[in-house]
Amino acid sequence: MFNKKISFVIPCYYSQDTVSDVVKDICKEFPRESYNIEIVLVNDGSKDNTFSVLKSLADEDERVVAINLAKNFGQDGATMCGLTNATGDYMVVLDDDGQNPPAEAHKLLDEIEKGYDAVFAKYHQKKDTAFKKFGHDLNDKMVTSLIGKPKDIELNSYFVITSFVRDEMIKYQGAYPYIWGLILRSTDNLANVYVEHKSREVGKSTYTLSKLVGLWFDGFISFSVKPLRVTSVLGVVATFIGFILLLIIVIRTLMNGDVEGWTSIMSAIMIVGGLQMLMLGMLGEYVGRIFINGNNSPQYIIRDKYTKEQ
Repeated sequence: MFNKKISFVIPCYYSQDTVSDVVKDICKEFPRESYNIEIVLVNDGSKDNTFSVLKSLADEDERVVAINLAKNFGQDGATMCGLTNATGDYMVVLDDDGQNPPAEAHKLLDEIEKGYDAVFAKYHQKKDTAFKKFGHDLNDKMVTSLIGKPKDIELNSYFVITSFVRDEMIKYQGAYPYIWGLILRSTDNLANVYVEHKSREVGKSTYTLSKLVGLWFDGFISFSVKPLRVTSVLGVVATFIGFILLLIIVIRTLMNGDVEGWTSIMSAIMIVGGLQMLMLGMLGEYVGRIFINGNNSPQYIIRDKYTKEQ
């Protein structure tokens, strides 16, 4: 018998047609007689019957905890809520759409038992849309360059962490949690394990461009000052280009007399003005997030928490 408690944390968003099968697969793969588990399901503001389904799952099994958030806080906020309410020695985080087979969690758990703090799934073949693959790959490169992710580690939404890492993560009280950033700042004792990835059989992905952009801002502004450094470098480069252009204009004027300068002046104004707006926008994003965090804006708000005992 596996002698550690395992918490399965599943953020749920419009998953009334998929989450039941995920929970049933978990219960099948981790039977009572061999495993001590709990399943923490967090409804992230879905307006369909998702929370009703979660409550029915809790009624069927006392190991299921159903949590209903007051509104949509995003996947990372819902995941933080699930981790905060989980009580296991290991926390397995997976999606609600059935693309992360619970049977593959055995591989993650076997690997973390070797002494790692966090183990991420790595897929032989990722069965997502082209846009979602592109977003994941771009996000992975930016996490590597801006937050310091090891190049040989691939991050995915299917992973297992120890209670030590979870305890460090939930100390973060900022309004913009970024799960990967919180794990990476807690430990560098990481590993990957190859697992299977299933095609989505029901519904369609809720992964959108706006969510991708929001994820970037949460990760790279909340957990790195490198974007500010990049804008500083751009400012230096723009200034250097400006001096070069000025030198060229002076030389051409001395050699050829008067030179029409409207085009060059407008180009310089557009370049410098654009860079200034970029820098101000980046600085404003940092200041705005400091302001929101100073107002103690919550990562999530729980409206209901439901278990069979209730």
